[in-house]
Amino acid sequence: MNSSLASTIADYQSQINTHLDRVLANQVVNDPKLLAAMRHGLLLGGKRVRPLLVYLVGQLTQAPKEILNAAAAAVECIHAYSLIHDDLPAMDNDELRRGQPTCHIAFDEATAILAGDALQSLAFSLIAEAPASDAQKVAMLKILSQAAGYNGMCGGQALDIAATDQQVSLEQLEKVHQHKTGAIIKAAVMLGAACANIEQANEQQALARYADALGLAFQVRDDILDIISDTDTLGKPQGSDLALNKSTYPSLLGLQGAIDKAEKLGEEALQALESLPYNSELLALLADYVVHRNN
Repeated sequence: MNSSLASTIADYQSQINTHLDRVLANQVVNDPKLLAAMRHGLLLGGKRVRPLLVYLVGQLTQAPKEILNAAAAAVECIHAYSLIHDDLPAMDNDELRRGQPTCHIAFDEATAILAGDALQSLAFSLIAEAPASDAQKVAMLKILSQAAGYNGMCGGQALDIAATDQQVSLEQLEKVHQHKTGAIIKAAVMLGAACANIEQANEQQALARYADALGLAFQVRDDILDIISDTDTLGKPQGSDLALNKSTYPSLLGLQGAIDKAEKLGEEALQALESLPYNSELLALLADYVVHRNN
């Protein structure tokens, strides 16, 4: 990984982790077990790619740190809730996440469901209380709610479940992941744009194209790693997609075809950045990292 990007990622990971810890510490304790489960799901670790995207896009116009923290924390709360629910027995039935027991294993199934629900609600509360203009907050609430719901992540998860044990086309698979994975990644980019007051239509469109390519590249690389990596490196069970008989990019394109697909998507992401009148070097480096990451 490029040293400049590595340093930036480390700085922003520290920033978001500190902010998320503070957010949970400020919650009124109604049920200690539920709050502990929320903490487990939210602060267990992770690459923090979605908050990172909020920060990197926001810094294109030097958006205020406090607004970026709120948006970055909100999108990570949505991501954490989705992982808690994805891991449940009724969904992917995973027992390991980021090298640690999944939430329903560490606590119990009912507590895990409630922890996910509470993190989802917390996400929207964080935006509503952000030190931003009313227009910015409305824009951010719209971006995140649409990305998380039926027309975004939840709809993609439903399509993913429906595709299990089915032979799907490449077009159908891309539709699944444009929603399931790509919607929240795109939301992170557009939340950063809202924080930064990037309102020119052509600039928003360029960022949207970048996000679309990046989101699919992220999923293609995930599918590749499920084959070529190992459980210790991944922090979750290697080969889980194969075990669940899910359609993946390597299963449709072959391993090399999937690698080529990820490379092509990375190039599309870079091309989208070329029209932006800002220094987008770190966003370009992030695209390269997503395509070639090892976990």
